[in-house]
Amino acid sequence: MVRFWLKCTGIVLVLFLGVLIGMQQANDGMKKMKGYEDPSLNSAFIINQSDQGEMEADILGEKVTSHDLETKKEKLEEMKAFNFFSSIGKTLGETISGAFQALIDMI
Repeated sequence: MVRFWLKCTGIVLVLFLGVLIGMQQANDGMKKMKGYEDPSLNSAFIINQSDQGEMEADILGEKVTSHDLETKKEKLEEMKAFNFFSSIGKTLGETISGAFQALIDMI
């Protein structure tokens, strides 16, 4: 059952990345076809770093900054929201990290 979910998750991730890459390729093709830079044609995925060192991503026209993510994280911590799946994921991640670290140490 676990292998099934891992396969499904892997397939979904690959297909999502394929969609993003396809949208980027289509955007580049439209720019080449027009022959000039059109500011209304945005790329599907852009990552920029500001002068202050803050990372900023533009995904499908939506701006996402590291400051936005930190603000959301602080807001969730203030709410002290307990998410069962989040705690399971954290525990699972720590377990897998520990197992691979032990495997690497043995090698």
